Amino acid sequence: MASTERSGKGMPEKVVYSVSGMTCSACSGQVETVLRQLPGIDDAVVDALTNRALVTFYPALITEETIRETIEDVGYQATLIQHHQTNAKSSQMCRIRINGICTSCSSAVESALQALRGVLMAQVASADEEAQVHYDPQMVSYKELLEAIEDTGSVAMLITTGYMSQFQLKVDGVSTDHSMRLIENSLRSLPGVQDIDIDPKLNKFSVSYKPDVTGPRNFIQVIESTGSGRYKAMIFPETGREVHEKETKRYYRSFLLSLVFTIPVFLTSMVFMYVPGIKSGLDRKVLNMLSVGEILRWALSTPVQFVIGRRFYSGSYRALRHGSANMDVLIALGTNAAYFYSVYSVLRAAASKDFMSTDFFETSSMLISIILLGKYLEISAKGKTSTAIAKLMDLAPETAILLTLDSEGNVTRDEEIDSRLIQKNDVVKVLPGAKVASDGFVIWGQSHVNESMITGEARPVAKRKGDTVIGGTVNEDGVLHVEATQVGSESALSQIIQLVESAQMAKAPVQKFADRISKYFVPLVITLSFSAWLVWFLAGKFHRYPKSWIPSSMDSFELALQFGISVMVIACPCALGLATPTAVMVGTGVGASQGVLIKGGQALESAHKVNCIVFDKTGTLTIGKPVVVNTRLLKNMVLQEFYELVAATEVNSEHPLAKAIVESAKKFRDDEENPTWPEAKNFVSITGHGVKAIVRDKEIIVGNKSLMLDQNITIPSEAEDMLAETESMAQTGILISIDGELAGVVAISDPLKPGASEVISILKSMKVKSIIVTGDNWGTANSIAKMVGIENVIAEAKPEQKAEKVKDLQASGNIVAMVGDGINDSPALVAADVGMAIGAGTDIAIEAADIVLMRSNLEDVITAIDLSRKTFSRIRLNYIWALAYNLLGIPIAAGALFPSTGLRLPPWIAGAAMAASSVSVVCCSLLLKNYRRPKELDGLDMQGVEVVK
Repeated sequence: MASTERSGKGMPEKVVYSVSGMTCSACSGQVETVLRQLPGIDDAVVDALTNRALVTFYPALITEETIRETIEDVGYQATLIQHHQTNAKSSQMCRIRINGICTSCSSAVESALQALRGVLMAQVASADEEAQVHYDPQMVSYKELLEAIEDTGSVAMLITTGYMSQFQLKVDGVSTDHSMRLIENSLRSLPGVQDIDIDPKLNKFSVSYKPDVTGPRNFIQVIESTGSGRYKAMIFPETGREVHEKETKRYYRSFLLSLVFTIPVFLTSMVFMYVPGIKSGLDRKVLNMLSVGEILRWALSTPVQFVIGRRFYSGSYRALRHGSANMDVLIALGTNAAYFYSVYSVLRAAASKDFMSTDFFETSSMLISIILLGKYLEISAKGKTSTAIAKLMDLAPETAILLTLDSEGNVTRDEEIDSRLIQKNDVVKVLPGAKVASDGFVIWGQSHVNESMITGEARPVAKRKGDTVIGGTVNEDGVLHVEATQVGSESALSQIIQLVESAQMAKAPVQKFADRISKYFVPLVITLSFSAWLVWFLAGKFHRYPKSWIPSSMDSFELALQFGISVMVIACPCALGLATPTAVMVGTGVGASQGVLIKGGQALESAHKVNCIVFDKTGTLTIGKPVVVNTRLLKNMVLQEFYELVAATEVNSEHPLAKAIVESAKKFRDDEENPTWPEAKNFVSITGHGVKAIVRDKEIIVGNKSLMLDQNITIPSEAEDMLAETESMAQTGILISIDGELAGVVAISDPLKPGASEVISILKSMKVKSIIVTGDNWGTANSIAKMVGIENVIAEAKPEQKAEKVKDLQASGNIVAMVGDGINDSPALVAADVGMAIGAGTDIAIEAADIVLMRSNLEDVITAIDLSRKTFSRIRLNYIWALAYNLLGIPIAAGALFPSTGLRLPPWIAGAAMAASSVSVVCCSLLLKNYRRPKELDGLDMQGVEVVK
């Protein structure tokens, strides 16, 4: 009956809607409830954080439009953004550099991108001026993404697009549009070239291509062979670091230029008025009451206000055009108030014979100069937060030796090329002491390679023909010929860099606090500024304070104006906005240098709360390289034949224990490096228990005790005794059945990682409890737990049971971290609040984890938790400083202390304080670069152990 009903409905489909207007989980729960009540809805999951609704429905009973209208009837704006019948590869990711974006502008750019149909997710990090956008290329192109960003008033430049590589070339010798088209057509004719973008002003060609088909050397060759050799192609020189350096230099030059005008203004208004000879010259009247000094100050401050300070006008215009307000609005309002009041005062003096003018030209020019200095210091400091990525980039060699081989594999030619020009299947030569230029495998030579930058293995690893090598590692001795397999963005080093960059862009949930405040901050400050001016102006007009409070060079209106301007420019939303991202950026960078890859602010925030860690056993607490230490046969047969049958079955499994058995079986075939085993038919892997297959017409079952009992295989007392003996020694006993009869027991030992017990002890001192959850038997699990000092043990757990145990711990109020390395750990890694994958584990485990421990050292679990705690301590300190600064600074700028102490902040001092607040927050985050792991770890030796086979 159920199948008939299902066939009547048809196959379910999935759609994703962008739902705007949700603010909390209550909103998403409301939408979920309404959707699930609709006929034809199979399931609905709504996430308020990502503003997404994933709906599974039956098209025969309900349409996508009806679902959308239902969401909007609840009170939220809904847009269909993705249909899940499309190929998973249809979603792409691109990284875009946004020059000059400020903290408060990032949300406007994010909103503009999210509004585009086909954009699945957009993240903008103002700290490193970069956006990461996930989108459906069938619905929106990356060009439209760039246009959307530039419509907000920012300058956007594509860095990379996902699933395709992009390479930027500068071509000299191009002088006409015809030349441009000629080169473009030549490049488009190459197989694998997907798209070409041209910047005629810079003679820059951005080529998007499939790296499996073509590569950058082909592009250069085609360009230089076009037009009879008139064109010269090279790698476009601009990089992210160079862009940052240009931005820093631009602010520095603007600051120096502003000083040329501001210093004379300051001298004429603040210093020369006390020098008798100069004062009389400046006070000389030119027209009525208009003096020489006022004309000089007006002339000198005007270029500062409108030429050097034009960036604040353009920034204000862009923000206001999109219905938001940022720091540029406050600066523009504050400096304009001072400048235009001064202009009014000067013009009135020129038209009057008795009006004594007071100008504030020095206020506007000094404000702009000091803010430019603050921006220069802030950008310089922000640049230092990303030094971890710069150091990772420096691991890649600048050049490589490319080899040309003949059909027989002999070297016919070698040439030195830029390492960025290496293509797939190229053969490169690696000399002793040189860095490996790309990921690949050795086709000739023998050597030792230092891979500590990836694996943390201190001892050089022996390499010979067939072994894989990693780009950026160092060849110690011997010459190697390496065939490139992963180049460009696909290399291990590039993926680590991309992971760190993505982590530094991802917002921590605590960032939402600053986002909420910044939305209302600028309008509130403008209101407070106007209120301060109005209160002081009315108090002066109605003589509510003594005239002695008014400085001799001002009247009550001008005093009130100074208070209003000071409030306007002292308030700083940037400090709040920088509090979290700068700390996360430095923290994730420090983590990468310590061998801990933290995938963003969410992982950092969760890790610092962890009070319970669930450890897998094999490959986590143990070294993950099990070896067979004992074999006992229970039936009369030759040991070699026994291992032939077992190895033929286990060779199809990826489990570490299976590999140990296969390696042991190889000892019986000394003459073969890679022996061929008998064919295994009907192979079945029973996750968490073992495997079975038909080998040489015999049914072979290899697994644990529970598997044998499930298969109704009798376990004799002799086998029970051996299992008990192996488990008491923290070894794993594997049972082997042949044709329904137990044939033997294999004891496998997987030694503990060095320092495992010390790590558990340190975790206890950090008030973090430890639990073992393993698929191994109870005896072995309890023995391991006793050796390391763990009291709570869950054994013989299937992968789904590991995840259930994690959920049970969470339900008890624990913040749970799961540490594992295998495919079986993936469900638990995903279920945990923080999934930590040992770096030597499988790709699936690492993909499922929030934190990757690159060096496979247990001590890095402590480093990850300690670093996250230190980082969030820094974030709290940043917030305390940013909030305290504004809560104290605004009242002081408004004159709260003036009646009792006479303390008054001139606008230029208030501006200096504002600039200093942002710089201080960034510098506070930069102190994380001095992070040192807990001292208790210094005495531990965890580089690994050598297993003698």
